[in-house]
Amino acid sequence: MVAVALSALALGLPNAGVVVPGESFAGLRLGATPAQVRAAWGSRFGRCRGCSTPTWYFTYKGFQPQGAGVAFVHGQVSSLFTLWAPPGWRTNRGLTIGQPEASVTSLYGSLPRTDCGTYAALVLRRGGVDTQFYVYQGTVWGFGLSRAGARPCH
Repeated sequence: MVAVALSALALGLPNAGVVVPGESFAGLRLGATPAQVRAAWGSRFGRCRGCSTPTWYFTYKGFQPQGAGVAFVHGQVSSLFTLWAPPGWRTNRGLTIGQPEASVTSLYGSLPRTDCGTYAALVLRRGGVDTQFYVYQGTVWGFGLSRAGARPCH
């Protein structure tokens, strides 16, 4: 019984999420169900009221912007993305939030750039999955994962 209580407390957004481009985002994959997201990250999330698709926001502290978001289409994860610049997040090749934008190119080559207003998304396509590297003022600000061709800005 104690083990069950401890595992329930351990649920939540990872403090140091790892993004594997084209594959996974802090342990989740595109196509996951809401139940699978809850099993991985817990049930402490906010729901976006103005989003066109169901979107959940997991933050490290209530009403604070750092964390990650999950959007669903037809009951499956369609995109995953960081919120603001959560420290400790990285790719499996060692790209971390806070590194210079040039680090993306050094590790992943020259990538198409989409202007998202105050920030930009560098998009790496692998098969049917796009990985976004969000940059703000020349610095890696976050990551995203979505189906190929989906709008990269959140």
